[in-house]
Amino acid sequence: MSTTTIDDDELLFADETGNTKEPSSAAKWKVMLVDDEPAIHEVTKMTLGDFSFDNRGLEFISVMSGAEAQQAIVDHPDTALMLLDVVMETDYAGLEVAKFVREKTNNKSVRIVLRTGQPGQAPEKQVITEYDINDYKEKTELTASKLFTLMYASLRSYRDIIALEANKKGLKQVIKASSNIFEQQNLQNFTQGVLEQITSLLHLESTAAYFKADGLAAEHEGDDFNIIAGIGAFKGLAGNQASNHLTPEIIHDLHKAIKDGTNHYEGDRFTGFFKSSRGTENLLHLSGLGKMSELDCNLMEVFAKNVGIAYENIELHEDLEETQREIVYRLGEAVETRSKETGNHVKRVAEISKLLALGYGLNDDEAEIIRLASPMHDLGKIGIPDAILNKAGRHTPEEFEVMKTHAILGYEMLKSSNRRILKAGAIIARDHHEKWAGGGYPHNIKGKDIHVYGRITAVADVFDALGSNRCYKKAWDTNKIVDLFNEERGQQFEPQLVDGLMNNLDQVLAIRDKFAD
Repeated sequence: MSTTTIDDDELLFADETGNTKEPSSAAKWKVMLVDDEPAIHEVTKMTLGDFSFDNRGLEFISVMSGAEAQQAIVDHPDTALMLLDVVMETDYAGLEVAKFVREKTNNKSVRIVLRTGQPGQAPEKQVITEYDINDYKEKTELTASKLFTLMYASLRSYRDIIALEANKKGLKQVIKASSNIFEQQNLQNFTQGVLEQITSLLHLESTAAYFKADGLAAEHEGDDFNIIAGIGAFKGLAGNQASNHLTPEIIHDLHKAIKDGTNHYEGDRFTGFFKSSRGTENLLHLSGLGKMSELDCNLMEVFAKNVGIAYENIELHEDLEETQREIVYRLGEAVETRSKETGNHVKRVAEISKLLALGYGLNDDEAEIIRLASPMHDLGKIGIPDAILNKAGRHTPEEFEVMKTHAILGYEMLKSSNRRILKAGAIIARDHHEKWAGGGYPHNIKGKDIHVYGRITAVADVFDALGSNRCYKKAWDTNKIVDLFNEERGQQFEPQLVDGLMNNLDQVLAIRDKFAD
């Protein structure tokens, strides 16, 4: 047990300047007092009762032994500072606590300051060398002024360590997301990571969000914003409309930035504005900033601009993808038009194919690829002569052989592409006339030798074709189509896909109605 006592007047603060702010309601700094003398706890708390750092007060955690301290640091890993006595239930209890904190809990952030009344028991040079502590004080040293200095230095160090750790995590998220920045989901991760990084670098406890202004009127009286990423009050709201989450102050800031077309500072708030070449208005908003240096302001503005550019790149990439999708549809519609049929057939086949693919167990990405590629299933008909393609009656055997070549023609047109959609379109064009039990064309394969893309599109294509008017037939009644699929279950069509069609018949019919001729 430590025997040194300290007079109360040694720990009374002298007049100090630079610490006059009232502590805010923000989370307080946790300070763990580890000492077996109750008087040490009482005097320390009294002396530091009105102490604040970065406008945050202190929360004391008092423990009376090394064993209690080990459990307390497990319960409070966010402790900023541990004032640790050496001699308690054993002569080296405090040193065992320091070792436990660093090695067992792997807590490298908490600042550990040894306070000892018996310096000979744990010599300073030996302790500093062998234990990962941050300072060593004899209890007689800790006057009010020196305790104030110790608290300030320790908390500043802890704050910066935590900021660096948060910054590393934010930077890691940015780097990870940057490799796939042209995906919408990863744009959110990218923006979220940089928000966390910038607030950590600037030591901010702020609410921040990155918005996309959506359809605002010219006078900017609306509140129609999409949240791309957010922290603080906006954490977890990415992808949502912001109208229910904006305070009048934020609405004012966003509209002023849009109206002026520039970044905007007001009070403790910053609004960054970026307008893309396509007219999209993007905004970064941070609040709770406090006084900003010129460097801090520059960092904010660079961040707002660069994330805006990243978002613009996303939009350009999506434009390219949308153009590819539209070309695919136009190709499919061109084939149907040449066959004197409506282009809505390819839209219906696309949507029904995706529905069947999801029901079959394919993931969202693969189902979407099938949706985008299936409109090209009959692309090879471009190479079939009009006299055969649009013949009203039945084809002769010779004509039918020519007609069957459209499967290979379509495959040959698309197979050399490196684009996923076009490669999938080649497979579908080739395999969608094969039959589950064999006997189809062009290769007379069967079962799972037929690619799943072809098996799925075959069901969608035949179902819609039978329900549509063609130059050689009238549309069938739905009940008649259902009867045919039940008959061909396990023959022309894979049983699991027929079952999926029947289980989702209402949705399939809804698709047919939505894209009716």
